[in-house]
Amino acid sequence: MPEERIDHIDFDELTKNAISQPLVSHIYTADPSAHFFNGKIYIYPSHDIDAGEAFDDLGSHFAMEDYHVISMDSIDSKAVDNGVALHVDDVPWAEKQMWAPDAAQKDGKYYLYFPAKDYDGIFRIGVAVSDTPIGPFIPQPLPIKNSFSIDPAVFEDEDGSYYMYFGGLWGGQLQRWRTGQFNTEQPESPTAHIPEDDEPALLPYVARLTNDLLEFSEKPKEIQILDSDGNLLLAGDNDRRFFEASWMHKNNGKYYFSYSTGDTHFICYAIGDNPYGPFTYGGRILEPVVGWTSHHSICKVEGKWHLFYHDSSLSKGVTHLRSVKMTELEHLNDGSIKLISPYKE
Repeated sequence: MPEERIDHIDFDELTKNAISQPLVSHIYTADPSAHFFNGKIYIYPSHDIDAGEAFDDLGSHFAMEDYHVISMDSIDSKAVDNGVALHVDDVPWAEKQMWAPDAAQKDGKYYLYFPAKDYDGIFRIGVAVSDTPIGPFIPQPLPIKNSFSIDPAVFEDEDGSYYMYFGGLWGGQLQRWRTGQFNTEQPESPTAHIPEDDEPALLPYVARLTNDLLEFSEKPKEIQILDSDGNLLLAGDNDRRFFEASWMHKNNGKYYFSYSTGDTHFICYAIGDNPYGPFTYGGRILEPVVGWTSHHSICKVEGKWHLFYHDSSLSKGVTHLRSVKMTELEHLNDGSIKLISPYKE
């Protein structure tokens, strides 16, 4: 739900009409990456802390310095905060802004992937390792080589290969990498270097991971998101084009790449035949939530798909203090996904 509408919201009524309530309320959590590991649900969110700065499009108002892992014994059980799993002070290369993370497991090890700004102010993606899904996680001394931008999402395919999807516009700096090098011009502008409306939209990236899940095994590749005629979505197509919040899941042999449209506040999806795409736009998954951002994950638990997302209802519209929520997600017989409205009419 766009920020300009927040002043006109009755938050008590909004909470009553919400289709789900925050999973935890003692801290603010956002950007939930959910996984079903060893018969339990583990959610890897970012941790919203108010920086005391004015809201801007570079994310200066976010003082996100650590990660907590939330666990649930079942889809109906109480969500448990397992405490700090990783703090920015423990990451040698990272200075600040630990934004949306993700996790993966392999051979009894657990891997936490996270973006953070290095001491040059450039977002990189790091990885930390633990023997348990709740941490604590021990970070690698350097970020992943050739990583950039934000919002890592790691997908394990049925053949045992792992892929990372990533990228985010504006404060996520993706537009600054259009030439392959980080562009330092107009550093205070979140929209500098964005394509014109009639140019193809900026695209997210994917890279297969090495067998130890610590590095890219290849140069990251752009992911094409196409319309029904096979054309790339345009930068001015704000209701459909990629902005941030990559996620991948697979259903009935098809790959579903889902993402946020950012400034228009939709969660959308596109469908392809392999993890690299191309992906054809399929529609929307989630209508706008209260608060500026929308960020999600999709996880299968005991045979049923669930959407994990966030909104700012608990903080009564403070757009950068969000809370993780969950609801069931339905794939229809034609392969489409049933649209979810976060609030009842």
